[in-house]
Amino acid sequence: MITLYQLEGCPYCEAVDEKLTSLNLEYETVWVDGLHSKRDEVKRRSGQRQVPLLVDDEYGVTMAESENIRSYLERTYA
Repeated sequence: MITLYQLEGCPYCEAVDEKLTSLNLEYETVWVDGLHSKRDEVKRRSGQRQVPLLVDDEYGVTMAESENIRSYLERTYA
C-alpha cells in the first residue's frame, strides 16, 4: 500500500501525485492541515511535518522531498 500525505494546492504534492498517476499506481491520499502544528500524523510517521510524504509499505520506505519521492517511484515502479 502506498500512502501520500499531501496538502491542497501544494505544487510539490501535485508533482508527486502526477508521478503516481503516470505510473498507474494505486495509492491512498491523506489530506493534511495547512498548519504545521496540526500535522501530528505526518510527524508520527516521519519525524517531521513536511509534505509531501510518501509511505510505501511494500518496501518499508517513508520519505519526504518531492524530487526524492519522484526519483524513488521512477526507479522502483517504472
